[in-house]
Amino acid sequence: MTIRIMLADDHAVVREGYRRLLERTRDIEVASEAASGEEAYRTYCATEPDVGVIDINLPDMSGVEVTRRIVARDPAARILVFSMHEDVVFASRALQAGARGYVTKSSAPDVLVDAVRAVAEGRTYLSHDVAQKLALQLMPGQTVPFADLSPREFEVFRLLAEGRSVGEIARALSLSPKTVSNYQSIVKQKLEADSSAQMVWIALRRGLVGAGGQ
Repeated sequence: MTIRIMLADDHAVVREGYRRLLERTRDIEVASEAASGEEAYRTYCATEPDVGVIDINLPDMSGVEVTRRIVARDPAARILVFSMHEDVVFASRALQAGARGYVTKSSAPDVLVDAVRAVAEGRTYLSHDVAQKLALQLMPGQTVPFADLSPREFEVFRLLAEGRSVGEIARALSLSPKTVSNYQSIVKQKLEADSSAQMVWIALRRGLVGAGGQ
């Protein structure tokens, strides 16, 4: 039985590499591709693949937000998020949004193939590096970073830290500017940040954004 995949990554060369990797196997077919979050959502809804393989860093909205929207529309959706980020905050947010798996791009090539098969079967799959860190983070006395932020608050925080304006975030998340401003105030309060610059510093310290932007 062939597993039909939707592959979402904003870099054409990267998509080509992963498509070749996945299609080396007899049971996986990349049926559709997307280069942005909005395109990923539309493509998933139009093609209804067995598994959506979605990069967490997409130009208009994160893979976490795409996952949240897809799962809200189809609770049975099987989404595998893959990312350059090894920090548990990304994996925990992806799983919270409804993803069935999380794989880092530093993992061995066969790990992605194994993850796709596991998610297609309805199992949860985490690459070893993330699984180990997440297990340590969930030990008594430890907390997952930004656990107090709701999924939508975290997404607004991430986009603000990237330097997006309130208007840009409103368009990306299909919210009103007033609602985004309200989320901004809530996030500042929860993070005990006095300014937008301090929020950016917190995001940089946790590796949510790079020093030169994403």
